[in-house]
Amino acid sequence: MVRIVADSTCDLSPELIKRFNILILPLHVLLGEKEYKDGVNITLDELFKWSDDNKTTPKTSAPSVEDATSLFQPVIDAGDEIIAFSISQSMSTSGNVMRIAAEEIEAEDRISVVDSKNLSTGIGLLVCKAAEMAQKNMSREDILKGIDELIPKVRASFVVDTLTYLHRGGRCSGAAAFAGSALKLHPRIEVVDGAMQVGKKYRGKYNRVVLEYAKDMEEAILKADSTRVFITFTGVAKEIEDAVREYIESLNKFDEICITHAGATVASHCGYGTLGVLFIAED
Repeated sequence: MVRIVADSTCDLSPELIKRFNILILPLHVLLGEKEYKDGVNITLDELFKWSDDNKTTPKTSAPSVEDATSLFQPVIDAGDEIIAFSISQSMSTSGNVMRIAAEEIEAEDRISVVDSKNLSTGIGLLVCKAAEMAQKNMSREDILKGIDELIPKVRASFVVDTLTYLHRGGRCSGAAAFAGSALKLHPRIEVVDGAMQVGKKYRGKYNRVVLEYAKDMEEAILKADSTRVFITFTGVAKEIEDAVREYIESLNKFDEICITHAGATVASHCGYGTLGVLFIAED
């Protein structure tokens, strides 16, 4: 049997994790001197309050090798194999930790680590696909081949309400953040070849911008893999979430629309009021 593991940046909901029998390896989040595990013992409300009170971005770090070996060992002892997904290696050493852990327990021949070249539910899309293949009793080699073909087809992007958090984390200059605030600019951040880059810059009220962002993807969405789409956010007004969901539903494209909250790792860098629509292109 092949078990699917993902680091916590996959941002999957508890329901999906349970449905697909996925094992999660948490990244670490540092709020000053205190260390937390993403998705385990910290909430986004706590994270944003600390960040605003201290005018800085929380630090995040990869899981420890000990965390990974503790997660892997029982699976290997049970006679199963593992495919483990990590956030893009350009963003974290999480994947390297997984590889070291496989060596530590002398199971390199039974554990495959996949660099998702993505983040958040861009990873989650791949994880769900791998889990579906595993449920069909496909071999580890065949699952890896299928995932390798899907990685470049993942379309992951999001639009931010404020540039403050990207500025605090060194991903946006102070001048750009000030100008963005003054001009009410909301950039679209896209994941391309495993790295984040700025795409279109929207201007205006955030509730209108988010819907415009979603509608800009209509042509691509209508050509997407129809299995599922993710709407993932760090905290937006319910009416904004509902408007985007209703728009995606109106396209009658997807079998499943998954609404998920981003975890503390992704939220640390993107901040409150971030929303993304993520899917897999058909070709």
